Amino acid sequence: MAISSGKQTVLQMQKPSSHNQMIGRRIPHPPSTNFDSDFETPSAKRLKRHESPDSSLSRNASDEEDIRAVSPPRQRPREIPDSEAETDEDEEFSLLPARKTELESALPPIKTDKEAIAEYEATRAAEEVTSTDLHGRLGQRKWVQGKSSIYVDAFNLALETVLEDEGHLFDEAETAVFEQWRNLSYEAQYLYVRLFLRKTAAWHRISRLGYYGDIADIPTAAADLFENHALPKSSAVLQVNPGELEPPADTLLAGSFTFADRSTDHINTLEEASSLLKLDELKAIAKDAKVQGKNKKELLQAFRRTSQRQSGIGWGGLKRSETEESVKSDVASIDQDETSESDVRPGGAINRDSHFVRKILADTGPCIRLSAAPLKLFERVHLVFYRSTEWSEKSLTTIILARISRRIFPEYIVSRSTNIFESRSALLEFEASIRTQFRVDSILEMNGTVTKDGLEKVKHIFEEVYPRWKVIVAEEQLKEDRVYETGEGAYLRRFSPAWVYTRIIHKGLYPLSRFKEHKREHSLLVELLAQHLFHAARRGAWYQRKALLEEHYMWALEPRYGRSDEVQKKHWKRIALLTCEEGLQDKECHLIYHYDLQKRVVKLEKALKVPKRQQHDFGHVTLVKPFDRYVEGIRIERDRSLSRNRNRRGSDTAPRRGGKTIWVDEREGGGECSVEAMCLSWYRDQGWKGYHSEGGIVRTLFGHLFSDILFTYLPNVFQTPYQTSPLDLHTDAFFPARHSLIAHRLAALANGAAPSLLLASHALHAERRTCIVGIDWAYPLADLQAIVRCFGGEALGAVCMVMAQEYAQRGGGVPDLFLWREDARGAGEVCFAEVKSENDRLSDTQRLWINVLMGAGVRVELCNAVAREVRRG
Repeated sequence: MAISSGKQTVLQMQKPSSHNQMIGRRIPHPPSTNFDSDFETPSAKRLKRHESPDSSLSRNASDEEDIRAVSPPRQRPREIPDSEAETDEDEEFSLLPARKTELESALPPIKTDKEAIAEYEATRAAEEVTSTDLHGRLGQRKWVQGKSSIYVDAFNLALETVLEDEGHLFDEAETAVFEQWRNLSYEAQYLYVRLFLRKTAAWHRISRLGYYGDIADIPTAAADLFENHALPKSSAVLQVNPGELEPPADTLLAGSFTFADRSTDHINTLEEASSLLKLDELKAIAKDAKVQGKNKKELLQAFRRTSQRQSGIGWGGLKRSETEESVKSDVASIDQDETSESDVRPGGAINRDSHFVRKILADTGPCIRLSAAPLKLFERVHLVFYRSTEWSEKSLTTIILARISRRIFPEYIVSRSTNIFESRSALLEFEASIRTQFRVDSILEMNGTVTKDGLEKVKHIFEEVYPRWKVIVAEEQLKEDRVYETGEGAYLRRFSPAWVYTRIIHKGLYPLSRFKEHKREHSLLVELLAQHLFHAARRGAWYQRKALLEEHYMWALEPRYGRSDEVQKKHWKRIALLTCEEGLQDKECHLIYHYDLQKRVVKLEKALKVPKRQQHDFGHVTLVKPFDRYVEGIRIERDRSLSRNRNRRGSDTAPRRGGKTIWVDEREGGGECSVEAMCLSWYRDQGWKGYHSEGGIVRTLFGHLFSDILFTYLPNVFQTPYQTSPLDLHTDAFFPARHSLIAHRLAALANGAAPSLLLASHALHAERRTCIVGIDWAYPLADLQAIVRCFGGEALGAVCMVMAQEYAQRGGGVPDLFLWREDARGAGEVCFAEVKSENDRLSDTQRLWINVLMGAGVRVELCNAVAREVRRG
């Protein structure tokens, strides 16, 4: 069994797949896993849409006819700026927080910043490395600056692991690329990997890369990457996938390739050349050319106007001393009377763009950009290794830093499947489906309000994908019935193209609703609900939308069979009522949707005049508004004389919306504190105990009460010995794969088993402080025991059910304060308090948690902090 022991010794790795071990021997993976699985591509962030077809939150079902789109924030391209080099694009792009891969989420929280990596590498820099190969460095935790690097080793670990276990996914030409990669020098590999982790589609000035600590000769390393290599002919057939006419040209390897592109060979237009410069640098060139402009667009237009007026004048002011040696020959040709054939346009006009391009290249010096085809190939390798497209620099180093950290991990069986993708064709279709999905997301979520033309494009993509989706869903159902063992296919299906296609079909509901094609939309919802394999987390939203259509629209779209309008409406309202009942009875319909379905049931029964004795009784979950609590205190107002918000609002006392406020802790020393700490002190005066935990208590309780279920063996979800959770915990595959175990545990909690389960988990893991997802060992056992005594069994079970169904989405939004109190007889209660100062508003996720808690009978208060006095700080 691949387990972690109390004393972690030096890792001894003999081969890249050594993590596929169980007590020192490789575990043959069950033959039932021989097919695709899928990975969830996280949807882009967006503002709330009314009845949004992609919402993961429980929405109040609306009776309005259309979905109203709100312009979402524009998404930026993913970029990972190098920590050691200057980024030239800071003016145009902002850094986005990278989403974690499922593998990265399962690893322990560790430092992965520049300082952490430097610490590990610098401590070994002076040591003599006895084994200089990849596995020797990993096993001995040794890196020597200028000779080895954690970045290169992590990159090569991913490549070697994939080639050993899943080499059948790559053809002859791609295999030849990997051979040429192995032949590169260390410095060339280091340069490539660091650029690979940056904004990879951009050009970078070689003079500004700044990797001098690891690369002694950067121009030579770049020259190695510029070298052209011949490739054998591939025997693979060109594959066409739904949603795209042909694979993107930059993903195909031709007869030869280079690892990187040279600027002098590929930059031919003024737009490309100007992208190398910051605005100030471009203005300096504009000054020499005697043109003006406020931004790059205006400057480029001015350059072109100048070119048209002065088509025969050269650049007399350009000096050879201003150029880099590698571009001197280019600049030398820019003389007053010289023009090449390529500079002459039809009609005799001189193409002045080329002169500006050469001037810019003279200023920047040689530039480098990673070639597209090898880049896409290595991205595919990382997709296979990480089982995700959302990897980043931290993903690349986290797994190795986890290996060399001295931590205790739970005991579980490691089983890395080598058949996630059945064939190269399956991998390419999955990769193509991701590209198609990105096109849909770009139209719906990244370009402001969706236009009619955009909706037509989404609908067209949906129509292309739909037939293929039906075929793959039928194939996956056959495998579920005949091949997969219980729960085995849940995580594997996340790598099936059908997983991505299902999301595209789901997105296709939106244009159908906007175009008022409600009958087609209804039939699609019926098909989506008929399959139980993909996107179970969306079933609640599908039930809600289906019931809404049946209540309001379907009566006018379906045959009447002699029924009057009134009778027809009642007929479809009864069908809508049945839809809501089915949703409430569906074990895969998540708890967060139950409240809205229950509200619609009550509304429909009232409209249909169902007798009282036949109506549903939801009294046990009837929600009331949370109690509004007002706590007065002294707020400290900092001097914000230079704040733009103050000037805009014209207020000296109102705090900035969304900003943190500072208060005086009158009850505990009079020092400064946060608004949550001030309110917590007030509650303690009223006899409550508590923490400002924001979900920390909930996650800790879930980790303890479900620790054995978390690490129950399932194929494919434990792929390294260094995980704090199964890979599928942060997906909607976790709950259905363990439904029986979770149901039994929830029943045990309802019967009062929480104290014994907590004590057993604590006894097993507390001394070693085992790394288990969610558990914070800072909380004393006595407090946790008091909490589970005060927490009703059914209420605690409801909270744990939400965490089991949607751990990733529901980790946030829990009310700020967790409070409990016991009386002399041992009876107790718990209370959640959401603290709001005058500049705060409840988010959708916070409202959802409040609904869940109050529906389970848990006390919830909205604690409003009111400033009875404002002091200037």
